[in-house]
Amino acid sequence: MTPLFRTIGKTVQWNQTRYIPKWSPMRTFTGRRQYSNGGGEGNKQQETQSGWTGGGGAGKGEDDNKTLALKIVATMVAVLGASYAAVPLYRVFCEATGYGGAVKDRKTVADLTERRRDGIERDIRVFFSAERSSTMQWSFLPQQRQVVVTPGESALVFYTAKNPTEEPIIGVSTYNVTPAKAAPYFNKIQCFCFEEQRLEPGEEIDLPVFFYIDPAYVDDPSLRNTNDITLSYTFYKSKQQ
Repeated sequence: MTPLFRTIGKTVQWNQTRYIPKWSPMRTFTGRRQYSNGGGEGNKQQETQSGWTGGGGAGKGEDDNKTLALKIVATMVAVLGASYAAVPLYRVFCEATGYGGAVKDRKTVADLTERRRDGIERDIRVFFSAERSSTMQWSFLPQQRQVVVTPGESALVFYTAKNPTEEPIIGVSTYNVTPAKAAPYFNKIQCFCFEEQRLEPGEEIDLPVFFYIDPAYVDDPSLRNTNDITLSYTFYKSKQQ
C-alpha cells in the first residue's frame, strides 16, 4: 500500500497555520435640456450643449482639452488600482469557483483516509513552475521539477525564494493549475499562495506546498488520457511597497 503522506525532499515540523522547515527561519457631450416659458408662440424647448457659448470655439476647445486630460488621469489611476487589486480578486475568484485547485482545511488530511481508494495504480506526474512579475527582483525556483503521485496520495514539495537586493521586499503569489479540467481535482492542503512574504536583504526561505489529487480524478472521462498536471506560481511585489 502506498503511504498516505509523503515528504518530497526534506522533513518539516507541523505548525498550526503553516509548515515551517526546521532548517529555515520564519519567516491588487453632456447636454442639458432647458425649458422656458416664452410668450407669443407658446412654450419652446431648447437644447443646449454644456460648454457652448455661441461666441467662437476657443472656450470649447480648452474645456475639451481639460476633459481629455482628466479622462487620461482617471484611466491611469484605474489601471494602477486594478493591478493592486488583482491578487485579492483572483483569490476570491478561485475560492468561489474552485479554479486553479482548491485550498482545503487541515481536516481534509483526515478525511482523505476515508476517500482514498486502495488499488489505484494510475500515476500522475505533477510539474512545478515558478514565475515572477517584471517588477519582482527575487529569485524564485521550485526545488523539484516534478513528482509522481497516485490519486489519493498526499505529497509535500518546496519552492525557494531569495531576495538578492539590498532592500527588504514584500511579495505575494498567485497560482494556476493546468490543464484547467484537472484543476478541480488538485487539492492544496497548505500552500503559500496569497500570503505576503517579507524577505530581508540576502534572505532565502523555503516555501512548502502540501497537496493531493482527488481519487475521483480517475473516474472523469475527460481526463482518461491526461496524466500530466502543472502547478504554477507567480510572485508579485506587494502593494504595500
